[in-house]
Amino acid sequence: MTFAFDTAPVWLDLLGVFFFAVSGSLLAARKNIDIVGSLLLASLVGLGGGIIRDLILDAGPPAAFSNPAYIFPPVLATILVYSLYTSVERFTSLLTLFDAGGLALFCMTGTVKALDAGMNPLAAVLLGVMTAVGGGLLRDVTANEVPELFNPRDIYALPAFLGAALTAGLWVAGAFNVFTAAAIAAVVFTFRVLAWRRSWQAPLAVHGWHRRGETGAGSGDGSGAGPGDADGGNPGPRD
Repeated sequence: MTFAFDTAPVWLDLLGVFFFAVSGSLLAARKNIDIVGSLLLASLVGLGGGIIRDLILDAGPPAAFSNPAYIFPPVLATILVYSLYTSVERFTSLLTLFDAGGLALFCMTGTVKALDAGMNPLAAVLLGVMTAVGGGLLRDVTANEVPELFNPRDIYALPAFLGAALTAGLWVAGAFNVFTAAAIAAVVFTFRVLAWRRSWQAPLAVHGWHRRGETGAGSGDGSGAGPGDADGGNPGPRD
């Protein structure tokens, strides 16, 4: 038995907002941003993906502006990080773990809301991914960080694609429910964390090209320069 987004527990979406908001506040703390900036960054990452989703669906005002409950997760995240950061600042994995939790939930809620609005499954998967990665992208750009979405030494969007595709497939099959949703969230979360911990990498945009700095030892001059350093720093093709 399937369930529509409107009849699903709202806390699923709010929990995703909270997880992303904590990651934003943690990043603000690490960059020595004040508490007002922390709240703004938490709100940006927590609500950004959902706002993008609702604007694309053109279903009226975004939930972040029409439902007052969406205000509380960023505020709670800011207060918790402000109160507890000195005791958790050594655990650098916290930001990634909370970000992975938000990614796992938002790729599902974005896909389900798109399907419930009448989108075809493929379009719903794309919107689910945009919902999942949109907030993190806004967070990193605003904080002057290299977005995880474009980090060549990490995998960020693929877990969201997997979660959105599983959600759409189970929805079409009539098997998307609270239990399968929990299983999808666990799979996406685990995939994202394993990719981060084990430094999994997706193939580069051009087949056969080196990642910068990984194969410099083969240059033959002992300088450690990469294969593309001689032509202005662009990586060259494999031999």
